[in-house]
Amino acid sequence: MLSNDARILRGAALVAAPVGIVAAVVSVLVAGQKGLVGALVGLAVVVGFFGLGFWALMRITQNRPQLVMMAGLLVYAVQMLLVGVFIVVFKNTTLFNGRAFAFTLLATALAWVGGQVLYTLRSKTLYVDPEPSVPPREARPAKTEPRDGL
Repeated sequence: MLSNDARILRGAALVAAPVGIVAAVVSVLVAGQKGLVGALVGLAVVVGFFGLGFWALMRITQNRPQLVMMAGLLVYAVQMLLVGVFIVVFKNTTLFNGRAFAFTLLATALAWVGGQVLYTLRSKTLYVDPEPSVPPREARPAKTEPRDGL
């Protein structure tokens, strides 16, 4: 993983973590212990899916940078599909509060994506390989004629 990639992943987690903590506290206040369990499951789903999705994106595009846009859209679509499946599967569970789960999942996922976008925009990633426009001094031909024409 490149240093920019690690910085983006860390930035996304740093933005999503406080949102997940606030969502968990709100869930405890509103729904009690089952709210806390639902919030923690939602937080774990976001960290797992979005962290693994980012890792998969970096693996896919490691040697093929021309695939970044297509792979990024594919990974994002799969993440959203899996989050939707998780919400539908656990909609009527009695293990935890479903509303706290969905609220935490949605808020933390939005914060993760926002943090990822923010830190991607802040990273100074080169899109082309820079080549010098002027050759080095050693490669330039030596001038033997004077400028004044003498």
